[in-house]
Amino acid sequence: MGIHRFFTSMNDLERIIRCPGKFKFEEHNVAAHSWKVSQYAMFFATIEERNGETVDWKSLYEKTINHDFAEVFIGDIKTPVKHASPELKQMIAHVEEKMMEKFILEEIPEDFQPIFFHRMKEGKDASIEGRLLEFADKLDQFYESFSELKRGNTDPEFVLMYQEALTKLLNLPLPASVAYFRNVMLEDVKREETALDVKAFTQKVLNS
Repeated sequence: MGIHRFFTSMNDLERIIRCPGKFKFEEHNVAAHSWKVSQYAMFFATIEERNGETVDWKSLYEKTINHDFAEVFIGDIKTPVKHASPELKQMIAHVEEKMMEKFILEEIPEDFQPIFFHRMKEGKDASIEGRLLEFADKLDQFYESFSELKRGNTDPEFVLMYQEALTKLLNLPLPASVAYFRNVMLEDVKREETALDVKAFTQKVLNS
């Protein structure tokens, strides 16, 4: 079917809901998540460039917009499940890789396949672009959980998601981005009026 099948799969990504099985005031789908991750990464790549890093923008955009495409095959698996053990995380990654490989071989025109194999591989690596992808991906988890806590969602999983995302963000090896997030953005977060005490959840992580 050629590239047609790839394009129609974009509609499938719109129907895959993130963090399934939980009550949420606001639902988020994988397609929208990928777009937001690209926007976050664009901003923080600018921060990094201003502090002397060289960013490969083409690579950054390819990594961010494609990073969750494999969820069209397996859906969204909640972070606590995916990271329950290194073995499980590795198995899920292997399944995603094999299904992506099969999709490319069957649906992508042969002369474009080498390009797609490169673009669709795991993007979170030691490069500046890979680290920015990881930062942006985790930032969207931070904002999705923040949105629920702000509205008063009392499900403990969202407190856990918020604090785990915040902890990860503060410890990623991107000093300029982390400093901006911590010193500027978190101050805005703590000033927000929220139904639950997000400031206390935030301060607990900052003090740990």
